[in-house]
Amino acid sequence: MRAGSPRLLREINDRAAIEALLRNGPLTRAELEGIIGLSKPATAQLLTRLEEEGTVLRDGLRGGGRGPRAQLWTVNGALAHVAAIALTPDAVDVVIADISGATITEHRAPMPRTGVLEAFHSAVTKAAAQAGLTTDALHHVVVGSPGAVDPTTGRLNYAPHMPDWENKNIPEELEALLDTPVTVENDVNLVALEEMIAGRAVGVRNFVLLWPADAVGAAVVVNGVLLRGATGGAGEIDAMRVPDRAHAETGTDRAGSRYGDLLDSASVARLARAHGVSARSGQVAVEKALSAGPAGREFLVDLARRVATGVANVVAVLDPELVLLSGEIAQAGGTTLADLVAAELRRLVVPRTPVELALVTGKPVRSGALHSALSVVREQVFGLPAATTEPFRGPNQQGATAPGTST
Repeated sequence: MRAGSPRLLREINDRAAIEALLRNGPLTRAELEGIIGLSKPATAQLLTRLEEEGTVLRDGLRGGGRGPRAQLWTVNGALAHVAAIALTPDAVDVVIADISGATITEHRAPMPRTGVLEAFHSAVTKAAAQAGLTTDALHHVVVGSPGAVDPTTGRLNYAPHMPDWENKNIPEELEALLDTPVTVENDVNLVALEEMIAGRAVGVRNFVLLWPADAVGAAVVVNGVLLRGATGGAGEIDAMRVPDRAHAETGTDRAGSRYGDLLDSASVARLARAHGVSARSGQVAVEKALSAGPAGREFLVDLARRVATGVANVVAVLDPELVLLSGEIAQAGGTTLADLVAAELRRLVVPRTPVELALVTGKPVRSGALHSALSVVREQVFGLPAATTEPFRGPNQQGATAPGTST
């Protein structure tokens, strides 16, 4: 064997143990031994070495039964901290976690129409203080935002609904404010990442995720990697011109309307009213339609026609394995709406692409941002493989290898 081989083997075994602890939580020596396949003495030596380095900690005892209680081991979460942020025109939603993934604190603050950088800085600073940290002690911050950051200029494009964020090098300015590395990622891309980690896209190599909302967004994954395009705008389909194939008349341009204008909340509510389903928002309209009898069904079919017409353009070009529907309107419609979209899609394109409801709910943008931040920091601290994404990074990371790439 080469002189360096024993050390290399130790590093491989250490990474395997750390990865097992991160994935499964606190483990006994015997449990860890079973997962990584080492002998009892080798596993004991590994844990002793990692404990001396401060990488793992003892975490109580697991008892029960007639035998002695077993020592539990866990990753030392204090080795690094990250922040994940979901940014919208109305709010900034922050979570801070340690490198083990344990949430330390959460903070949500309103986003004003002006002075957005100051408001952003204040929110993250407050969240960090709640965690007993300063912003420069955060090892990495990932921000999920509407629109897309141009990798050349750092400017936020495709986001006219984000006032006061235009004409700024967003990653550069956020890094200067927080004094720590920052990644800015499209919000729907982060939802797709979360679906790849913990949702319906686990093991799916090629798929499209659509988020019908006031600004329609889509994420495109090809061969397991997010597709961003030359200016970061891949999947920004809100401005795409599509005909309105809904049967009910709501005053739209039948020949070709802005896709986003057909699926925003107000437009969906108008379509519902045209079918006799009255609601104050698109989400509520879809919820009511599920129990509104034939009128509700006709409205949902019309809505599915609108969704499918835009999706058909994407499917015809990419031929994905799967289309996922996410967001409040999609979740409100559930599998009923997804099935109706699939039926309409089959009338428009040759591929019989399945259409399913995204599995991750709650705060999927923030969850995706957290997984992305943890992936970056675990690569830096533990040498674990990072997620196969290539987000735009700020000046503190220029020249660094993006996750999933090689130099």
